[in-house]
Amino acid sequence: MKHKTLILAMFGALMAASCHSGHDHEAEAEAHEEKAHEHAGEIVISSEKAKASGIVAETVAAGEFCGVIPAGGKILAASGDEATVVATVPGVVKFTRGLTEGSPVGRGATVFTISSKNLQDDPARQAAIAYRKAKSEYERAAKLVKDRIVTQREFNTIKSDYESAKIAYEAYSGGGKSGGGVAVTSPIGGYVKTCLVKEGDYVAVGQPMLTVTQTRSLYLKANVPERYYPLLGTISSAKFKTAHGDRVYDLRHMNGRLVATGKSTGDGSPYIPVTFEFANRAEVMPGSFVETYLLTSPRQGVVSVPVSALTDEQGVNYVYVQTDATCYEKREVHIGETDGERVEIKHGLKGGEKVVTKGAMQVRLASASTAIPAHSHNH
Repeated sequence: MKHKTLILAMFGALMAASCHSGHDHEAEAEAHEEKAHEHAGEIVISSEKAKASGIVAETVAAGEFCGVIPAGGKILAASGDEATVVATVPGVVKFTRGLTEGSPVGRGATVFTISSKNLQDDPARQAAIAYRKAKSEYERAAKLVKDRIVTQREFNTIKSDYESAKIAYEAYSGGGKSGGGVAVTSPIGGYVKTCLVKEGDYVAVGQPMLTVTQTRSLYLKANVPERYYPLLGTISSAKFKTAHGDRVYDLRHMNGRLVATGKSTGDGSPYIPVTFEFANRAEVMPGSFVETYLLTSPRQGVVSVPVSALTDEQGVNYVYVQTDATCYEKREVHIGETDGERVEIKHGLKGGEKVVTKGAMQVRLASASTAIPAHSHNH
């Protein structure tokens, strides 16, 4: 009987110990789960790796942000800064040098020669005949005027005819410098905008051959959708971005000024033209189509971040918030207007938080392998 009582007591003690151990493991699991929940989704990148990857964070602060009207636009050459080279005589075109769009051209530089050789009614041949005749008349008159057989007045007329014939002849012959043909020169220095002829083309007098632009001053013509008509009076400046680059140009830093605002749409067009003039310090090419951001009245207390801080996943915008020296958090944000450089954040960020502004894509890639997942202990 005593043995049975002892066995029952030992069994009860073992059961109690087992129960207590189970409760301890459950409490431990709950503690781990709570800790894991606090860190779930964090992206860990060491300071050294972040620096090597070019990751830079910026502290968010509410500030001034101009309203923006998005529009398409085009860069145009300003008046007086563009000239067209035309043919001065009929004939066949010969290039004196390679000319392509953007090639530099000096003022007075020969860009073409035009030869009429072997053409019917060759003006060069006729100029040569006229020159020889005028020269002969001039030499004869120079002798006769000494003996007063020819009056001084008659001599002056003959001399003038000779000099005119000589100029025409030298122009057609190239003055011995262009290898034959009439030299066609550029009236201004600048850059080739458009070349309208090819080697060997026949041109008539007055036919356009080349357009040269100085590009010192340019126009930005923005085409504003008519739904923004009530806001046209608030436009103060503009930014633009070309199709071939990511740089955003700010007219406020380029001596830009608003020169004209349309009061109606063009014929058959739903757009209202708005034109700015600016100094071309950035070597922007006339004729370029650009993405334009028209700046209107400024607003205060707006949270904004650089465009480079945003990442897009299936139409949803995210930023990466730096929570401490080595940890980052992916966060969804709702965006508003953008001026091409910065974008308004309507929801998802508040002042004082640090957001990755450079290297956001590197953080996104790192998140695939370094995010701390939620976890628990099971024993």
